[in-house]
Amino acid sequence: MEQEPFAALMPFICSDLVAMICKKQEITDVEAIKLLYNSKLYAALEVEETKVWYYSTPMLYSLLESEIKTGKLDFPDV
Repeated sequence: MEQEPFAALMPFICSDLVAMICKKQEITDVEAIKLLYNSKLYAALEVEETKVWYYSTPMLYSLLESEIKTGKLDFPDV
């Protein structure tokens, strides 16, 4: 995908994920944004070639939850 369309998708992906983080973690949107932006998952999301942005919001949240628990970002085998 060209960089411009990919960049246009990121706000939508992040917005959905932040909303889910707020709900599941029972934290504010500011806390959720900080949590996401400081994660290895977000670093992977920023790189179009990783294709992490293909994952659903629940899958992305699951990856983030696992990262929080283990300190590692492990992608599922597909």
